[in-house]
Amino acid sequence: MSPPRVAVALVEGDPSTYETRYVHDVYEQIASHFSATRYKPWPIISHFLSELPTGWVGLDSGTGNGKYLPLPAERPGAVWTVGLDRSLSLLETAKMAGGVTREVVWGDVLGKGWRRGAFDYAVSIATIHHLATPERRRLAVRRLLESVSSTHGRVLIYVWATEQDALSKRSIPSSRTDICVTEGQDVFVPWVLSPSMPPQPRKSRRQEGHQSKPAVGPDTSPVPARQKFSRYYHMFSEGELRRLVEYVANDLCLPIGRKEDHPVGTSGVEIVQSGWERSNYYIELRRWGL
Repeated sequence: MSPPRVAVALVEGDPSTYETRYVHDVYEQIASHFSATRYKPWPIISHFLSELPTGWVGLDSGTGNGKYLPLPAERPGAVWTVGLDRSLSLLETAKMAGGVTREVVWGDVLGKGWRRGAFDYAVSIATIHHLATPERRRLAVRRLLESVSSTHGRVLIYVWATEQDALSKRSIPSSRTDICVTEGQDVFVPWVLSPSMPPQPRKSRRQEGHQSKPAVGPDTSPVPARQKFSRYYHMFSEGELRRLVEYVANDLCLPIGRKEDHPVGTSGVEIVQSGWERSNYYIELRRWGL
């Protein structure tokens, strides 16, 4: 059976409402099935976390089921990562990631939940591509740079790419007619729910405000076989993520480059590495300054 087709998405109306419908509500319903398919850490992310100094405290912004919270696997407990997500159902899994009680927070990646420089590092894995406008994607990057130390903070960001490898089985359509597409593509990526995994009911605002309560159990009423949900993604084009970071750094008056190449007393950000891995673009950043 061929994989479900990816369709072009048209973002209309209030972007927050749009994301609620096509991102947050969907993940609440597919959380159990989604979590069962997300368990293997990606190599570059694992390496990033393994290099962090012992005792550092960090943020996983958009932690999902928390698969990166137990890392580094070779030094359990060497660093402590706080997980942030909008899905309470996924946070129920994340709070016990690796069989240890984790610190997880229900919240929005665009919010100001932390004081500036509260963390030594931050990761954002497969999250920013769910934000529906360039302004909101820029704000998410800004929040990451603000959340880490201005003298040594490190940031790693991953987003889905328009350039997909053969293993992804996704063919990204384009609504553009120009030859050089520089701003990616908005799409709906289907999630086909296994018949053995009925959708979980969406939580009310009252339930969302009490994270200590267990997640509501799955609805046991009959559901159609192969129920399909559409998830919104902004698929990034080559160079788009880097330009996003450069825009935000400029807006924060942070020069981009190595500390050694700037005058004493300057604060800035270095792009340590950037590239493409398994249908994703990534960028690693290091803050430096006084």
